[in-house]
Amino acid sequence: MRILYKLFLVLSVVMFASCEDKLTELNVNPQGVNPETVNPNLLLTTVITSAASSYLKAGYDGGSAGVMQYVQKSGWGSSLNKYEWNSEADWDGFYANLRNLQHMYNRSVEEDMEFHQGVAIVLRAFTFAYIADWWGDAPYTTALKGSGGAQEDLFPVFDTQETIYRGIIEELKTANTLLSKSLSEYKEINPDADVIYGGDPAKWRMMANSLMLRFYMRVSTKLPSYARDGINEIIGDVSTYPIFTSIDDDATMSYPGTYGVDAWPNAVAFDASESNFNRLQLCAGFRDVLIERNDPRLDVWFDQAVIPIKVSTAQSPNADIIVGGIRYIHPDSMPSRDWVIYNKDTWPADIEAGKVLVDTNNYPGMPIASSTGDGSGWNLNPNVIQGGPNVHNSQLDAMYKEASGDLLLARLMSYAEVCFIRAEAAQKTWAVGSQQEWYEKGVTASFETWDIGGDASDYLAEAGVAYDGSLEQLMEQKWIANWTNATEAHCDWRRTGFPALTLGPIATRDAMPLRAMYGNNEKNRNNTNYLNAIENLVETEFTAQDGKDSAWSKFWLLQ
Repeated sequence: MRILYKLFLVLSVVMFASCEDKLTELNVNPQGVNPETVNPNLLLTTVITSAASSYLKAGYDGGSAGVMQYVQKSGWGSSLNKYEWNSEADWDGFYANLRNLQHMYNRSVEEDMEFHQGVAIVLRAFTFAYIADWWGDAPYTTALKGSGGAQEDLFPVFDTQETIYRGIIEELKTANTLLSKSLSEYKEINPDADVIYGGDPAKWRMMANSLMLRFYMRVSTKLPSYARDGINEIIGDVSTYPIFTSIDDDATMSYPGTYGVDAWPNAVAFDASESNFNRLQLCAGFRDVLIERNDPRLDVWFDQAVIPIKVSTAQSPNADIIVGGIRYIHPDSMPSRDWVIYNKDTWPADIEAGKVLVDTNNYPGMPIASSTGDGSGWNLNPNVIQGGPNVHNSQLDAMYKEASGDLLLARLMSYAEVCFIRAEAAQKTWAVGSQQEWYEKGVTASFETWDIGGDASDYLAEAGVAYDGSLEQLMEQKWIANWTNATEAHCDWRRTGFPALTLGPIATRDAMPLRAMYGNNEKNRNNTNYLNAIENLVETEFTAQDGKDSAWSKFWLLQ
């Protein structure tokens, strides 16, 4: 038995070795690419779509879209409606794309492909800025080096927010140089791989410099002379630092719409119940401003209620009846049911007094932090279903049901934003031109973006829109133009305090959140550096239950 057992062991080892060789030989994906030799063009589409789709998703129906009062959710929306921000919003996906960007950059250097180097740097700066905008201090100078295996590589320290902003601005200057050559001087550009600019280095160069304007303005309160000198340098030498000059320069990505992963978020083609589309509804805060300003963009972005409500005696003596597609409520029937008509100035007090709001606008909107539970019963909805439609509330325009479309674009940077940055710089008396000119160009660019450019001149004559030179007016129009880009609007609001926002009576705290809490993954994996980083946060009166790492703590930009 011992002899047979030994013989069996020998045969087993030989067979295992033979099988291992065969498995190694067979376990090669014939369609795969060796990372060490991959062409940067094969990485380009991946890094662009990852950056653009995550940015759009966050700014379209993420937490900031609620805080900035663009939308509210009917069903499972407490993090958006009442801004219950917690540590679930980790940054793993952003760092995953940064690792791909770093690999693309390294391969581009090896292959002497300067166009791809420049694009990688632009997207790297864009992504690191997003991390700094949301979380504050973060791994930057020592990040993306895990393959090195050293302790400092596996557990990177958190750089300060200031270090990150200064660093990405310098990176963008490098990108400006790399992207300054004529098209014929670059190697192996595949236009199909570049789903933003089709392989045009001049456009990417303009994006790099336009992003520099964004980040200089981002730090303008903390580093005013640095920001002023940087913006003045760019505006004063546009031959060296070309920037966006029309909406044709916008950094946008369209959606093929073939599958759920490459379609506009919440497209009904990939959600037969239409629940994800139905639950995203107009917020009254945004609606009130658009209505007050007679803003035609309201009709582009949102649909009127399927069945509007009118408080009227037209159907007397009926107390509550639908006639001709309109729900008529007799005014005498409302007090006994504690119903009151929505008023933009008194609604929070009405909610706290136990009243039920009735929105009689053709574009009814759900006020921020106004409804307990899931919000699906808002505005006397007769068919209360979580995630279901509400015939008495305005939903997004039907185009947002589609998987793709000419106006369904992930917009990373726009000419309208450049105009508003220049207007704000002029408001600070920096040498960038006329505040009024750039304010009006910003509004016009937004109208052109949504194919209603012909309405811009009339709109600019409206009360409250006609130029008055105030920062409040400027930031209000920039906020409106940032529809689907709530993350940028949130950054502006934190920095300037405009637009003035209503808190909502059942909000999580009596203040808007300022930042994302660090994710649990980072706390668990890199705890020592995490603990060191949160010491740089300043607590406020709203952070008692959280400690330093709170959505209501102030990071460097706000201290």
